[in-house]
Amino acid sequence: MPRPPALANALPPRDVAARLGIYLAGCIVFAMGATLFIHSNLGTDPLDVLALGLKSHIPITIGIAHAGIAAVCIAIWSVWNRRRPVIAPFITFFLCGSLIDLLLLSDLSWIGGSASLAAAVPLCAYGSALIIMSGIGIRAMDLLAISMTQRWRWPFWAAKAGTEAVLLAFGYVLGGPVGVGTLCFLVFVDGLIQPFMALNRRALRLRNHGLADVRPQAARASV
Repeated sequence: MPRPPALANALPPRDVAARLGIYLAGCIVFAMGATLFIHSNLGTDPLDVLALGLKSHIPITIGIAHAGIAAVCIAIWSVWNRRRPVIAPFITFFLCGSLIDLLLLSDLSWIGGSASLAAAVPLCAYGSALIIMSGIGIRAMDLLAISMTQRWRWPFWAAKAGTEAVLLAFGYVLGGPVGVGTLCFLVFVDGLIQPFMALNRRALRLRNHGLADVRPQAARASV
């Protein structure tokens, strides 16, 4: 796998700023969706199933739990691809997890469980699409999924669902909240990411720096 050039050297400052803006917007949107999944009490996404499962046994925040999970995923990706560990996905996990911690402090009692779940699905899917398309700080699980699309020619949605199924299994054993919301995440969120990326490319003319043209063989792992 060729080593991509450093972002600062590869792009003019305006493009760097645009990609950073897309990345930060994606983190915020995803964190909003993940918070609503948790608030719905109908089950949350597989990452937070594991994070909340860990939190129930260890005195840590969701942000720290996310960072620890990211470290494990990055280590696996690094060994698998024979590359040095990357830092940006670790930052993404910690940033999104910390945003969730902050958002959970707000009063969400006015949003019912079903409405919360209905809003959470598109928010998480669209946030994930923006993070991937930015090519900056691609989430550690998505790095693994992209590697699967490159090596095994799996569809991205299938590779992502597979990695999250592993997190879900560990989280379930630890007592994390599993429910209909978890199933909705695996089926609808993972299934909507690629259509959202295609929509952004056509309607907003956004270039896909993380999964180029939404084709596995053209995927790029990181910047």
